[in-house]
Amino acid sequence: MNTTVTYRKASDQDINYLLDLRTKTMNPHYVDSGLPTDRESTLQRILYQFDKAHIILFNNEPAGLLKISKNDDKTEVLQLQIDPDLQGKGLGRSILTDILKEASTERKTVALSVLKTNKAQHLYTSLGFKTVGEDDHSYFMEFLER
Repeated sequence: MNTTVTYRKASDQDINYLLDLRTKTMNPHYVDSGLPTDRESTLQRILYQFDKAHIILFNNEPAGLLKISKNDDKTEVLQLQIDPDLQGKGLGRSILTDILKEASTERKTVALSVLKTNKAQHLYTSLGFKTVGEDDHSYFMEFLER
């Protein structure tokens, strides 16, 4: 994918964009999983660890959200959402590949969770993530530096 992807820290001015993005990208999976999709629940998911949220910019236009947490031995992808109009073009794969390269250099594990109803789990598996646990609604996956 020949693109320019950059990031900027999310701010309170991005809340309406993030509500719309999350509604478009995640609510179908929440409905399929029997989880709440009301505005307050959606807002709480957006505000969860909001200090780690970054707007993904594709050719300088908002294209999604990356919320990531890093510590000494692990990088956790808390949320990754790509605008539906840009899905299937390799943007998510490119972003995750960059995260995996950085983590590999630092000898870190990369962890994420994915709803069982979300087809993104196939992307994660294709990149080498392995399922290490699950609950009623989600798979917990890790990529271990080899």
